[in-house]
Amino acid sequence: MYRVLLVDDQDIVRQGLKVMLEQDDDIIVTHEAENGQQAIDILHKHIIDLVLMDIRMPVMNGIEATRKIKENWPKVKVLILTTFNDEQYAIETLKDGADGFLLKTADSKQLIESVKSCMDGGLVLHDEVTAKVMPKLLKKEPQEAIDYELTKRETMIVQLIGRGKTNQEIADELFLSVGTIKNYLTQILQKTGFRDRTQLAIYAVRSGLADE
Repeated sequence: MYRVLLVDDQDIVRQGLKVMLEQDDDIIVTHEAENGQQAIDILHKHIIDLVLMDIRMPVMNGIEATRKIKENWPKVKVLILTTFNDEQYAIETLKDGADGFLLKTADSKQLIESVKSCMDGGLVLHDEVTAKVMPKLLKKEPQEAIDYELTKRETMIVQLIGRGKTNQEIADELFLSVGTIKNYLTQILQKTGFRDRTQLAIYAVRSGLADE
């Protein structure tokens, strides 16, 4: 059973998140907080496995709270959940040790899967966030480009993903629909064997494809 602490300054948001998360029998929301300071006070008194953290809150924001939690309770997972698709927020919190960054547009399935992935040691990034921050977070560790027999268009999409482009930005650049880009992405993942867009972005950057 994963014990979750919800941190958001809006009560209605916390209520909705609790309902969504507790659809899964392995997750229980044991505590709630309105800001980062309350979250830290709770962690001093109770055992928590994962903190689902908003960013913009009064008293203490999610960035500062994440930093303090990771300094004092490094084994506690912190999953950022916010409406703000700001790459700088993601970079700051991830560098401070956050285990993921998810937008509030995520549905209940994504939310539950993200919590479980964090608990399994995974780094969870919303697709839109991944596209923006992955190239900036990755240290350039050269990796040989493998011939996955991608078409010219597929290769171009991989390059753009590695450059931090979202599906919408790729669609605009290639004069295609977002749906078509998603279809291409599915084909690319099947050909390469990568699990998700994050792994694909890592490959694109490390192999140098993103620089071509």
